[in-house]
Amino acid sequence: MPNLARIHEPSLADLERLLSRFRQVRAASERLCEPLETEDYGIQSMPDVSPPKWHLAHVSWFFEAFLLQPYLRGYRPLDTRYDHLFNSYYQTHGTPFPRAQRGLLSRPTVAEVYSYRAHVDLAMETLLQRPPVEHATEIARRVELGLHHEQQHQELLLMDIKHILAQNPLHPVYRADLRQAPAQAATPLRWHRYPGGMRHVGHSGGEFAFDCEQPRHRVFVDDFQLASRPVSNAEYRDFIADGGYRNSALWLADGWSLIQQLGWQAPLYWQRDGAEWQEFTLGGLRELDPQAPVCHLSHFEADAFAAWAGARLPTEQEWEVAAQDEPLWGNFVEADHLQPMAAETGSEGPAQLFGDVWEWTGSAYRPYPGFKTLDGSLGEYNGKFMSGQMVLRGGCCATPEEHIRSTYRNFFYPSMRWQFAGVRLAKEL
Repeated sequence: MPNLARIHEPSLADLERLLSRFRQVRAASERLCEPLETEDYGIQSMPDVSPPKWHLAHVSWFFEAFLLQPYLRGYRPLDTRYDHLFNSYYQTHGTPFPRAQRGLLSRPTVAEVYSYRAHVDLAMETLLQRPPVEHATEIARRVELGLHHEQQHQELLLMDIKHILAQNPLHPVYRADLRQAPAQAATPLRWHRYPGGMRHVGHSGGEFAFDCEQPRHRVFVDDFQLASRPVSNAEYRDFIADGGYRNSALWLADGWSLIQQLGWQAPLYWQRDGAEWQEFTLGGLRELDPQAPVCHLSHFEADAFAAWAGARLPTEQEWEVAAQDEPLWGNFVEADHLQPMAAETGSEGPAQLFGDVWEWTGSAYRPYPGFKTLDGSLGEYNGKFMSGQMVLRGGCCATPEEHIRSTYRNFFYPSMRWQFAGVRLAKEL
């Protein structure tokens, strides 16, 4: 991808490459929905989940609201009412339809949502082929943001589809042809040591990054150790067997209150089959892989496990210091597992820093020193969520590979666990 942030006026070749990428990302969203039945598209299994057809419409609305309406002369929306239905949370743009009621929208139909996507795509082709010269740079920047926004929703689609199907006692399979990795022997957990000192973290600019990853700044970290891999299912199973969910001393107060209220006794999607554990996956109900990273943990569960293990969660600064010189490869959505895989033996550095599972950190999602939101309605993208949420790092098995980097800051409320979230331990030297 050309470095659009430093281009005063994108060339024709830049715009052609951007249009090609636009087509690829838009097609990827629709491929994720190909295994669905029409009945699957409209379900909202909890307030945090959005129906698949809403995702498909919302990412189209993003391009319509922030590119087509301001920059494509003569653009006419397919249906002006969609601006209300598919606005997620942009209060400065209009009045969003209530999130918890998205599952009540039987109309527009699935077919109509796909027609809406086609309408937006055709208009975007026109805009990118003949952009107004005076707005070409801003258009390129907004398209890049819109594509990364759609890739975020591709991961959300898989999270939400999994949660939707998991409510069904028939254990429906999203895809029966997902790749399964061969069984791996247990990989001993080792510790990698990192010296303390002044370090630089955050994105330096140039290539694309979200506003919350910037500016790059200095931090001081003490000497620390980071585990060589994420916590495994077998290790978390030992935590359960040792009474981890019954020992209040391990839990933050809000976490203990939550598990008492909701009756949590295991990670989301785990269920017992006699004395054995099974796990619901996008490939259906499977026997638990003991060596794979434990997944679908809340921050409270991750923190309690770390206390039980005599360790702690890494800060996001520690995580980034450890990751910034490591190769950016792993089990991403392109690997077509859609499930965390066991770590391979023999890695010299920390394994699985990228892909497989998002790793909870002990850091609150707060602005970096000197953080500035984007101008206008796009300033609502990240900044207004910097309250009460915790940072996760590294991407997961449902993340597009080109979407992740060592500075990427994901964030969720500490009670949430339907995302592909796991835990890597840290401790002092």
